[in-house]
Amino acid sequence: MSKFLSTRAGTWAGFGAAALVLFGAAPLLLSGFRLGLLAQFLCYAIVAVGIGLAWGRGGMLTLGQGVFFGMGAYLMAMHMKMADAEFRNGAGAVPDFMELAGIRELPAYWVPFASPVFTIAMILVLPTAFAVLLGFAVFKRRVKGAYFAILSQALAGAFAILLIGQQSMGGFNGMSRFRYFFGYNLDDPVNEQMLYFIAAGVLLVVVAVALQLRRSRYGELLVAVRDAEERVRFLGYDAANIKVVAYAAAALFAAVAGAIFVPVVGIISPASIGIVPSIMFILGVAIGGRASLVGPVVGALAVAWAQTALSEQFPSAWTYAQGLLFIVVIALLPGGIASIAAATKRFRKEPVTAEAPA
Repeated sequence: MSKFLSTRAGTWAGFGAAALVLFGAAPLLLSGFRLGLLAQFLCYAIVAVGIGLAWGRGGMLTLGQGVFFGMGAYLMAMHMKMADAEFRNGAGAVPDFMELAGIRELPAYWVPFASPVFTIAMILVLPTAFAVLLGFAVFKRRVKGAYFAILSQALAGAFAILLIGQQSMGGFNGMSRFRYFFGYNLDDPVNEQMLYFIAAGVLLVVVAVALQLRRSRYGELLVAVRDAEERVRFLGYDAANIKVVAYAAAALFAAVAGAIFVPVVGIISPASIGIVPSIMFILGVAIGGRASLVGPVVGALAVAWAQTALSEQFPSAWTYAQGLLFIVVIALLPGGIASIAAATKRFRKEPVTAEAPA
């Protein structure tokens, strides 16, 4: 089966099956509320694909993906809040949360986000450019391993704290109560389903891009940098440049996921982008299997679903169940859920040796 999936026909079959489930079965079988939850989980899965590329293939433990997720989310929230204010009070109106905070004039850096084209461009460019600059600054100095993980995690915490102190960005409460998404009323169930289809489509595109990167010459270099960085340098390649590409791609995926997350969930705050959410992204990838293509997606969906289902039934015990799940998977399946088939195959092939008679 694994050999078939690695072929071109197997790849198309896999994407076809995923599309059938996402675009056919899920809308038919799930209620509107559950479909909205699945759209939220798909946003987490998009982030996980990027982490799988950077961590699983490149060896970069990115504990700060909440930064790029938050950038995309807040940029989209700014546009949606301006659209709501313009619909309510006309062009140049101040969003409702600013009125409550005593801000009577729209900040200058908010004005360009009235344009949908500018907003989309900033969602794609700004987080990616920041990741490139940060990547060059870090990887050119050969910062890696635990030092890079701590640095990225500290960045996520600092970003969340920065937003808490910005009343023009909603402060601690963030931004919520969005009404329109590029002119579409979010109270309409049809438009809510449209958001799910957007999330599902973006996930398939992101997985396809990650697959192409993994199978390309660049993907081979990325794995080589992960396993023997000094040898790659000796052969004349700049390992920092190779890392920066993967890191920037993961940042772009996270930003796009954050931008979709805002209209799907209807709220964004510093609590959704800090250290804890960043660790949750990593947790899903580790449980699913960081070295595989589909493992991060499966892990992210499984962790998000388990968190929602178990927290509804056992609100105080979910944290312990989460820790137990992580320990069990790491101890018994170091390769994550995606390695179950391979582990079962190895177990069946192991010969049974009888003890020699005394």
